Amino acid sequence: ISNGKVTSDSAIIVLITTEIPFHVFKTDNFVPTDEKLVVTASDPDHRIVREFNATNAAEEYAASVGVVAQMLTPLSFASHPVVVKVGGEFYCRSIQKMHADGSLSFFCAIDDGVVLAVAQPKDMVEATRAALSDVSQRLGGIDLILGFDCVLRRLDARNRQVYREISELYKVNNVLGFGTYGEQYRSMHLNQTFTGIAFGERNAAEAAE
Repeated sequence: ISNGKVTSDSAIIVLITTEIPFHVFKTDNFVPTDEKLVVTASDPDHRIVREFNATNAAEEYAASVGVVAQMLTPLSFASHPVVVKVGGEFYCRSIQKMHADGSLSFFCAIDDGVVLAVAQPKDMVEATRAALSDVSQRLGGIDLILGFDCVLRRLDARNRQVYREISELYKVNNVLGFGTYGEQYRSMHLNQTFTGIAFGERNAAEAAE
């Protein structure tokens, strides 16, 4: 909705200037392993991967995480996302679902030749706490966070029985926002990530003057 009108296939860009200190951040709870999956056949327009390493996509992915393809579920994909390395950093690329032919739909852009690494989970609560602590130190305290939390991350938190602890971290750090099916961090489209814009205390900005 813009200027009272509803439009589709559109985006709204808002440019804001402020004297309040702010910081754009992201956090996830996965680290790459040495298991590599190279996209060798795909349908980029529909975000579908048909082959990894010249093998059926579902079978190759399942083998890399230690299960058989028939056992793959949304929880499998949430627990074992894949990551891509861009500019020295790793970014999550989450699988949405498996099709009857063994192809895999992704929540984000994908193409032939992309090299993915299977990711291993680390402690979600500690990773989130560390990220929010770092943001607080950068800003001299947090007044508010506009956050975007992936629904797959929430599913994973419930599965690991840490959803309550994550929710408490968001509460004490004044996080307001949305559950999302894709997150944006600068120029990157991400999955299974908590991204946000954190705003510092106004008096911290005044003290810096």
